[in-house]
Amino acid sequence: MTDGVVHTKVEGPVGHARLDRPHAANALNRSMMTALLDAVRAWDADPEVHCVVISGTEKVFAAGADIAELAELSRSGPVGTYLDDFSDLWEALYETRIPLIAAVSGHVLGGGCELAMICDLVIASETARFGQPEVRIGAIPGAGGTQRLVRAVGKALAMDMILTGRTLTAPEALAAGLVSRVVPAGELDRVADDTARAIADHPAVAVRIAKEAVLTAFESPLSTGIRTERRLAALNASTNDHMEGLQAFLDKRRR
Repeated sequence: MTDGVVHTKVEGPVGHARLDRPHAANALNRSMMTALLDAVRAWDADPEVHCVVISGTEKVFAAGADIAELAELSRSGPVGTYLDDFSDLWEALYETRIPLIAAVSGHVLGGGCELAMICDLVIASETARFGQPEVRIGAIPGAGGTQRLVRAVGKALAMDMILTGRTLTAPEALAAGLVSRVVPAGELDRVADDTARAIADHPAVAVRIAKEAVLTAFESPLSTGIRTERRLAALNASTNDHMEGLQAFLDKRRR
């Protein structure tokens, strides 16, 4: 446990980080985001940990950024707000190489939705509701929401959500491409852990290289992505895991 807001544990090859500020609906303050980033960075550097699951409580994944902290920051004026590094914590988490799974239930709003979107897979309980409702308090998403939401669900739906504050149910989020899977509420933890272990069962270098290639596709023109994929595929072909995988296939045995 770190600062009483992020509980961490490692079970085999999977790191688990659970957000836990129930009195504040898991509002993401600097302390929580820093603790989460520190944990994920440590697992990213640990050769025994191959995947991370980030979760909240049954009622809320995260209901946004901490409003009291944002109000204090706004008093520093536009220059102070611009120079503040709070939003950089989301980007630093995005830049880690280890696969990240968001296991979300209940409210997934504002900074919580932005946190889910930087993860590589989002597995949602059927109770989850997604939104970027910052406009309701005279704000806009500030940790990647205006950019990643457009890429995830398209301009039309992103505009609807951001300008009206509309939220999406879990089935709507699945249909729009915002989440990977929707599962019954009682099965969320099991499915997230099973998925993490399935990822962790594969060669770690290949998994991380595949993640890098997909993120390049997400952020770049097709021509750039194709060139990157070729370079990464050639790099991966030099690994022992790749050669062993090919030989195992030829020998009709498990790797």
